[in-house]
Amino acid sequence: MHTRIIGQGLEVSALGLGVMGMSQSYGPNPGTRDDMIAVLRSALDHGVNFYDTAEVYGPYVNEELLGEALEPVRDDAVIATKFGWRIEDGKSVGLDSRP
Repeated sequence: MHTRIIGQGLEVSALGLGVMGMSQSYGPNPGTRDDMIAVLRSALDHGVNFYDTAEVYGPYVNEELLGEALEPVRDDAVIATKFGWRIEDGKSVGLDSRP
């Protein structure tokens, strides 16, 4: 797998994997939670170490899925996440980028 350097020396795979569709947005989930964990781990086995998620996907469900999948290999993966959503009662209701 080809890699790229981003920022000040962070090496990531040239291909990344967007995780959003594993928990929302593109119709029914493409498989079971175990299926999605297998896909995420298989990607790493094939050299993809760069994953993209966000707290708003679910909300939180997508980050939790990725966390569970990568927990045993966490030091081998780079996770990009988007934040800054105001989530109330499980729904995104606006923006909030406070720490």
